[in-house]
Amino acid sequence: MGTIWQPSLEDGPGPKYKAVVAMIRDAIKTGALSQGAKLPPVRELAWKLKMTPGTVARAYTLLTESGVLQAEVGRGTFVATQLAAPTSDAPIEIDVIAHFDDRDGERDHYNVNMFSPYLPSAGQATLIKNLLAEIAQNPPSGVMHYPSRTGAQPAREAVVRWLTGTPLGAFGEADIVLTHGGQNALSLVFQSILKGSRPAILIEELSYPGFRRAAELLRADVIPVAMDADGVIPEALEEAARNHDAQIFCTSPEVHNPTGCFTPVARREALVQVARRHDLQIVEDDCYRMRVDRAPTYRMLAPERGWYISSLAKTLTPALRIGFGIAPEERTTDLRRVAEYNSFGLATPLIDLCAKLLTHPQIDTLAEGTRARFNTYVQAAVNILGGYDVGWRQDVPFLWLRLPVGWRAGAFCQAADAQAVQLRSAEEFVCRDARAPHAVRMAINAGVPLKSFEAAILRLRQLLDNPPEQLSV
Repeated sequence: MGTIWQPSLEDGPGPKYKAVVAMIRDAIKTGALSQGAKLPPVRELAWKLKMTPGTVARAYTLLTESGVLQAEVGRGTFVATQLAAPTSDAPIEIDVIAHFDDRDGERDHYNVNMFSPYLPSAGQATLIKNLLAEIAQNPPSGVMHYPSRTGAQPAREAVVRWLTGTPLGAFGEADIVLTHGGQNALSLVFQSILKGSRPAILIEELSYPGFRRAAELLRADVIPVAMDADGVIPEALEEAARNHDAQIFCTSPEVHNPTGCFTPVARREALVQVARRHDLQIVEDDCYRMRVDRAPTYRMLAPERGWYISSLAKTLTPALRIGFGIAPEERTTDLRRVAEYNSFGLATPLIDLCAKLLTHPQIDTLAEGTRARFNTYVQAAVNILGGYDVGWRQDVPFLWLRLPVGWRAGAFCQAADAQAVQLRSAEEFVCRDARAPHAVRMAINAGVPLKSFEAAILRLRQLLDNPPEQLSV
């Protein structure tokens, strides 16, 4: 359905996106826009109103989320009526490429949270909403019974498709164990492996805090292992394995969190030899790999002891809490049993959504759009901070900033927070009694406009340029 609505925006104080919201609400109230009427595409309306597409996109998003408008796959945006089930294989109309803060998107000085990567939407938000509507009308798995392995088979097959090209060695849908996100997959893998009254887990000396938390829940000792720019040092792993009842070596070789470093194949092979000598299971957390492959996983290099964990959190959305684990072939039953004993499986609507989402014809394009958007923000940050010691890589949604003389990590994070920028100190990535470097991790927040992100990085640059006098040397 078309529309003859002629938009007219009155000048006034306040954010422009709020004026667009008010204009559309008034048009609906007066009947200028009737139920089912189609609104102009974002760029067309932005041109007519002489404003940025992002401002109009934000207004459309807010009105859609509040139920005033509805976006339909491949058709456009309409004044809401009774929601119709969309067609899942229709092309995606991508209008909104980023989620905006609830405050004024036109300003560049509001809060920017860089604790964790914030994904932009390259269209997946619209796709997920439409698939959920489709599933709600006719859920393939039903809504009145427990999840089952048979019912989850399409979702596992979809994960196999999603992992196409990932160097994992031989695996199929029967090897996939669906989990409630990557952290849940980690806990399930630990439960599948650990035995005895006081087991130990070996981790990188700088590592994802979730490793420690999962281990502590199982009363396992956590032993940090020295590393260099290529990852864990084989000799250090050998010594730690010899001195402790270690059963697991937990690592992120493709994208190390928090430094972003990469472990070369030769180093991985050397670590595998140590693991074989001491019968260590190797648990690889691969949640930050944005579908760009550089080296074989440990499951391929050591198929008898390599466990693989990943999720959709860093490539599509963290909201769904969909993750997966793959055990060594002889241990698949162990992991499957632990998952079933913990929760009986994912909720059936999530199983159905996973199956439809990961096989949608547009999903690869959407994932690539998210990755490209992240890279734009990474490049912007590096351009501003180029004079400082910043570790970064394309396709990695965070940076590792080694602080200059005069700054300590804790003090810098406090100063950044006072400037409405939240960062993670290096202290969060080390064991309690370990010494942390003077560094911070800066996660990419692509959920705010690029100019707001750049303004936040500029505020950090000003702090770096002006360390507190009492700490300078």
